[in-house]
Amino acid sequence: MNIGLSALSDIGSNYYMRLNDKEVLVVEEDELRSHKLSDSEKKDKEIKEAQETKETSKNSSPDDLSEDEERLVRDLASRDSEVKAHEAAHQAAGGGMTGAASYTYQQGPDGKMYAIGGEVSISMKAGATPEETIANARQVATSAMAAGNPSPQDFAVASSARIMEMKAQQQLAKEQQEEIQGKETYKSQVDSSNEIKNSSTTIDIPA
Repeated sequence: MNIGLSALSDIGSNYYMRLNDKEVLVVEEDELRSHKLSDSEKKDKEIKEAQETKETSKNSSPDDLSEDEERLVRDLASRDSEVKAHEAAHQAAGGGMTGAASYTYQQGPDGKMYAIGGEVSISMKAGATPEETIANARQVATSAMAAGNPSPQDFAVASSARIMEMKAQQQLAKEQQEEIQGKETYKSQVDSSNEIKNSSTTIDIPA
């Protein structure tokens, strides 16, 4: 626990003083002089110390941070903004095909939580027709590459979407070719039928 100078007179013989890493005067038990704690007492003490550490972290202010800690906070804040902007770009470009963003957080020296990583789920599904599948694939690729600095995972998703688009285009081309061939076959059959109808046979009837 942290104490003020006015509390020094209350310190017993079972404690000693030291400066912690932030040069704050703290008082701790002298294990050589104090009585041996039971297991339950040790556990209670550990819980209490953990709570005090958490409270100290929450109540930290920028004035309490060292230069290195302040630099780390700035880096974390910059990373937080970058990550959230990156995922927002994916969501905006993905339309209804993207889900909610999820983030990985890190606590800074100031006690605040900063996003250091994130991801957005995207649904890459085939459509009812080749044309619909092509549209879906293009939407996925656009969403994956929407951020200014695409990650390796973004490139991988975009690549998969382009493969899906290519297969759909092949299927569309096949269907169009079959449709053309079907029309040609039908036309050929119609022409053949017309030729039969239009043909005439001359029959001489004796007088």
